[in-house]
Amino acid sequence: MALAFTTMTLNLVLLMAMVATNILSLYHLSSTLKSPESPKPPTPVPDQLLHQLHTIRATINHLTRLQHSTDTSTTSSAAKSTIPPDLLLYSHLSPIASSCHNHPDLLHKYMSYTPFSLCPSDSDLAESLILRGCHPLPRRRCFTRTPPHKPSSPLPQDPFPSSLPDSSVIWDHYSCKSFDCFHRQNPNLGFKPSSDSSKFTTYKTDLDLPISQLFQIAKSAKSVIRLGLDVGGGTGSFAATMKLRNVTVVTTTMSVGAPYSEAVALRGLVPLHVPLQQRLPVFDGVVDLVRCGRAVNRWIPVTMMEFLLFDVDRVLRGGGYLWIDRFFSKGVDLEKVYAPLIGKLGYKKVKWATGNKTDAGGVKNGEVFLTALLQKPTSR
Repeated sequence: MALAFTTMTLNLVLLMAMVATNILSLYHLSSTLKSPESPKPPTPVPDQLLHQLHTIRATINHLTRLQHSTDTSTTSSAAKSTIPPDLLLYSHLSPIASSCHNHPDLLHKYMSYTPFSLCPSDSDLAESLILRGCHPLPRRRCFTRTPPHKPSSPLPQDPFPSSLPDSSVIWDHYSCKSFDCFHRQNPNLGFKPSSDSSKFTTYKTDLDLPISQLFQIAKSAKSVIRLGLDVGGGTGSFAATMKLRNVTVVTTTMSVGAPYSEAVALRGLVPLHVPLQQRLPVFDGVVDLVRCGRAVNRWIPVTMMEFLLFDVDRVLRGGGYLWIDRFFSKGVDLEKVYAPLIGKLGYKKVKWATGNKTDAGGVKNGEVFLTALLQKPTSR
């Protein structure tokens, strides 16, 4: 009885929405009819009317999906019992199936804009969708915003400039309005590139892997490093260091809370705007080196971590290297969860070093760092 009432209500709402669409269309047609005595050019469709029609159309589509899910709810439960649980689990990860249908309100808000005008200034909304596994199509028929002012000086050629031009960024959705502000808040974020120039070239503890040592290891193994991928690479300091050695490295990053992608690009590097759960946009077996940076840590669900590691294996060529740089977790979890998970790859351990995480949170939770350099087998 309740199901029938719900279906009847949805049908009534759909009918009212279609009637409203027809009335708006008739109103527009009647206002643009031309008399044979005085022909006039057709009046362009007002933006307000287009927006109303778009909203009604989106509502109809959403209600239609809702009606379909209501009608099939009694049969879907029986079908789910026959679906392998692993498939259901991975269907929530964007590489397998989009989860946009789980967030219709956010998606509708993202796709509501006035055609042939500037796109809304809501880059944080796109970040929210992407982090939820929804990769919406690019907005059509609106123009991407650009910073209001041109840079006062040419873009830097040096990947480690003393400063980055603030005028090249749209700061609307960031708490700071300059790169220097972010640097003062946290010098470790990398928004003053010149201070990171020695980050990957010095050796202080066993957790460090200087670039010179990395190249020496590759040379000893009669391997070569030409192409690399930095996963969760922040502002791109690793890619910048490798650029000085004629190695091409692209950086996956997200502009969550700070302009990481913008900073990478301003250094003359390539930012890939993808989250950790997305399939890496690289072909199979073509990369010599993958580094997992500070974004890859214990807060990632274990299932997603496994997916990431095996996708790294997919893009690495035989003999290529996986560099896990300062991964942190509880000591017991490293021993019982993450070390066995990494071991599933069957890679050769070139370097495996651990050290205590000495900040307040690390001491409280008994956390440790892991730096590992692993080499993929040349053949399988």
